[in-house]
Amino acid sequence: MNIQAIFKFVSLLVVSWSFSNFSFAQSYPNKPIRLISPYGAGGNADLSARALSAALQGSPVIKEPIVVMNRVGAGGTIGSQFVKDSPNDGYTLLLARVGSQVVAPALDPVTPYKWDDFTIIGLLEIDPYVCVVRADSPFKTFQDLLDAVKKNPGKLTYASTGTLDASVVFPIKAFLNAGLNAKAALTVPYKGAGETVTAVLSGEVNFACNGLAPYIGNLSGGKMRALVVSTPERLASLPNTPTAQEVGMKNLELISGWNALYGPPNLSPNVVQQWSKVLNSLKENPKWVESSKTRGTIPSVMSPEESLKFISTQFKTYRDLLPYFQ
Repeated sequence: MNIQAIFKFVSLLVVSWSFSNFSFAQSYPNKPIRLISPYGAGGNADLSARALSAALQGSPVIKEPIVVMNRVGAGGTIGSQFVKDSPNDGYTLLLARVGSQVVAPALDPVTPYKWDDFTIIGLLEIDPYVCVVRADSPFKTFQDLLDAVKKNPGKLTYASTGTLDASVVFPIKAFLNAGLNAKAALTVPYKGAGETVTAVLSGEVNFACNGLAPYIGNLSGGKMRALVVSTPERLASLPNTPTAQEVGMKNLELISGWNALYGPPNLSPNVVQQWSKVLNSLKENPKWVESSKTRGTIPSVMSPEESLKFISTQFKTYRDLLPYFQ
């Protein structure tokens, strides 16, 4: 084959690839998109996924339905692994959570994936962490709770959404700050934050520390009491609840929840670009903004590049805690 023929062949390949790429961009999506929530119904990931699906109904860009599917187990890693193993065509996406995407890879050596094995499309919102007890609990303040844990080592219990996620890291970090053993209270893992709500209300556990969204209704309704929040400033929805800094634990502000949209590895750049535009439009989407406010989350949409930087910092924060979990 002479040089001219080779040049012609390569040119045809480039044109073919460009046309295929353009054609794909024009046609995506042409069927429903599965949005995987790796935690149970009523939890942070599930609520966020359903809010996103509802807000994007009728979107001029994502015109097909977004079907939320819960694939739960192993602290969110089963659903996450399912997405990682899915085709990278944009029709199976993940509602990513801090626990399954950075805490588990940072602290649990058996996690079947690395924190950066996925295509990070964009951060959606920050989910302040809160420690809650039942309304009739004898613990009126966060210090009351810590004092009880100290007096009764290994006796008090708290609900979590896994064995190694932020709902475990938050109380353990608080115990360490107070000079207590990391296992001063017993972890009782559940499949999702929705189940931890029931666990606290029924008295199965003494307390829970997790993202605010699943608890906001019972806090507003007077069935639960919040003892501390992870935000630098007090939340408007919980004006009487002190911040971590106010209870003398400023570094607990680093332990906070977040929701993001991920795809399988090597997701098409065209799909990422389309979704990035869609997520950016959420800032002006009244349905999504109102939903975020109702759930107690803080809208924090970021570009893929900004999200990668934020999430890599989060991973380092939790990896630095590894010595306390070995």
